[in-house]
Amino acid sequence: MTGLPDRDTLIAWINDNPDHAAKREIARAFGVKGADRVELKRLIRELEDEGVIQRRGRRLSPAGHLPPVGLFTVTGPADDGEIYLVPKDWDDGETPPRILYLPRKADPPLKAGDTALAKLRAVKDEEIAYEARLIRRLSQGAPRRIGIFRTVPEGGGRIVPVDKKEDREWAVPAGAHAGARDGELVEAERVSRERFGLPKAKVLNVLGDPHAPKALSLIAMVEHGIPFEFPEAVLAEAEAAPNAPSPGSEREDLRHLPLVTIDPADARDHDDAVCALPDDDLANPGGHVVWVAIADVAHYVRPGSPLDGEARRRGNSTYFPDRVAPMLPERLSADLCSLMPGVDRPCLAQRLVIDAEGNRLRHSFHRGVMRSPAALSYEQAQAAADGAPDDETAPLVETAITPLWAAYRALARARERRQPLDLDLPERRVDLAEDGRVLGVTRRDRLDAHRLIEECMIQANVSAAETLERRKTGLLYRVHEEPAEEKLEALAETVDSIGLTLAKGQVLKTRHLNALLRAASESPHADVVNLSVLRAQTQAYYAPENLGHFGLALRAYAHFTSPIRRYADLVVHRALITALGLGEGGAQAELRGPDALAGLRETGEHISRTERRSMEAERDTTDRYLASFLAEREGAEFRGRITGVQRFGVFVALEETGADGLLPIRALGDEYFHHDYATPALIGEVTGQVFTLGQWLTVRLVEAVPVTGGLLFDLVSAEAAPGESAIRGAGGRGKPGGKGQRAGNGPRRRLTRERIAAAKAKRKGRRRG
Repeated sequence: MTGLPDRDTLIAWINDNPDHAAKREIARAFGVKGADRVELKRLIRELEDEGVIQRRGRRLSPAGHLPPVGLFTVTGPADDGEIYLVPKDWDDGETPPRILYLPRKADPPLKAGDTALAKLRAVKDEEIAYEARLIRRLSQGAPRRIGIFRTVPEGGGRIVPVDKKEDREWAVPAGAHAGARDGELVEAERVSRERFGLPKAKVLNVLGDPHAPKALSLIAMVEHGIPFEFPEAVLAEAEAAPNAPSPGSEREDLRHLPLVTIDPADARDHDDAVCALPDDDLANPGGHVVWVAIADVAHYVRPGSPLDGEARRRGNSTYFPDRVAPMLPERLSADLCSLMPGVDRPCLAQRLVIDAEGNRLRHSFHRGVMRSPAALSYEQAQAAADGAPDDETAPLVETAITPLWAAYRALARARERRQPLDLDLPERRVDLAEDGRVLGVTRRDRLDAHRLIEECMIQANVSAAETLERRKTGLLYRVHEEPAEEKLEALAETVDSIGLTLAKGQVLKTRHLNALLRAASESPHADVVNLSVLRAQTQAYYAPENLGHFGLALRAYAHFTSPIRRYADLVVHRALITALGLGEGGAQAELRGPDALAGLRETGEHISRTERRSMEAERDTTDRYLASFLAEREGAEFRGRITGVQRFGVFVALEETGADGLLPIRALGDEYFHHDYATPALIGEVTGQVFTLGQWLTVRLVEAVPVTGGLLFDLVSAEAAPGESAIRGAGGRGKPGGKGQRAGNGPRRRLTRERIAAAKAKRKGRRRG
């Protein structure tokens, strides 16, 4: 190739070599010499002026092309749930190329306004131009906070945080309060960090009266970034969704089956329905056929659609005492996808054959249309099974209730052999009046009806995972790894202090933990052991790699049964539809091609994060409602149990409501307290008084703050701590097990060098042991 190139040839060469095009390389590639170099320079300048090519330093590239590594500003998440980047200081006068950010597991979370150094890969896609991988997050966008706006006499105001973990106010200059009035709930952004004094901030949004009905859940949604409004395109797609399909070549008619839904009385949607029949196969005497039908969300939510993008962005529904932030618009979640009684609904169903001992013999999947005869509450179904049916359940006793309970008894025998983790933890519900006031807190009883549905759902989830494994189709497993060694060591020390033993020297199984729980069940330490075993567990998550489910004692487990409220289940539904050839609405790129595993992993990491986000928001909202309920009872005394021990005090859960608050170390007594990390416990240096997990106290409520959910207690009296003598011997007087704090206003007692050395040796010994 020699001689001066023409215009089209030069453009084509630059397009093919976007990261290596400079005037010298172009001249060398075409053999341009002498006077032709001047003409080449003129041609390049002409193409630049027309905007056909661009110059970055010495390099020439097609207009809009970006270098392989650069600085970017985070702009997402967008309506499709993805995070996008924009080249920092983009000044080309045109819309920047669309850059999709692909996070990896170890990457820090990015939010709008962050600056990042990233590596790009050009892709041939109509929607995006590049995919980006993070090299380093260089700076974070301005922090935001939800708080109460308070005016100050000199003008402007302060932002008082509603997060219990935040204790520093922000100052709002005059004119930056966006019209907020004193006492209103606002969203603010920090605009500067002062070397001296409070950080300065500006109000972005005024959220209204913090004491108004539903304000407490709104605080949590804004604070945790949970979307509570759907984009117009998503709502329009949901409203345009057709009614239920009719049975046909791709859908079986399952309307003859007595598939009942059994849910909490206040359930807002119905994902699943169940029924059972005696197995008439002579080869399976005493066996059962169990049907589990699940809402066919994949029929309505197709991959790549606005509905799908928004569902993935949300990851799951979030449930509050006063409202739900659904994964899908109400038109779908509470109507077309919900398995309501008396109407036809599309479903993806499993037919499970089990023997008289609850062993699953075989299963099959069916895409059909069902019509549920009734939507029952757990209490209704249980009463009918116990011989006290009401008007709604009486006609169903023979056809639905009795066969279901017969199948459950078989499944319960199989569960007993499997020995999943059997924790006994109270579940409480906040009951609200129509105006949002808390009426009370009730404890939810654990019924056989709950266990029946749980076992049916577990069997369906296992069948889904095993089917996709056999078909060699990618899926998202629900992974629950075994407890970490250090957590088991802490658990062993705790139970040892109260005279119990955790089996050692063997591979830990759930049956070993169940034996420990049974040993503690009739003792005063039952709650302590249940709480300690729970805290020893790892957090479950979603991943394309199968690492088993420790808590359920299962080799392979996936989520299949709740696609209305969990995106993971929708991914599994699509995989099954594709793998089994069950019609339209199956998986697309996420399960096929060389990037299938990476795509599934990213989806799993994303929805694991949204699940944790929802759990935190739900917990914070419950705390706020409980604080609101108790605010009128400041000064009252309550019985409670220690649920957490820190060097600054202990956390106490009240027996009456389950509300959790802080008993600060200054309220424990006028002496120095050592913090024994291993037990854990606070131990008085002078008296040897022990405060540890599970200990019963009588406390006085000093303060309840609804907008933060914070409760502050004072100590009235303390009962003997579980295993107090053992704890004192391990970390009491003369043998401190950790750092301490001075309680009360008495003189601080300093540790001698010998005691400090003993404490260090003890901690080293624990780590080595």
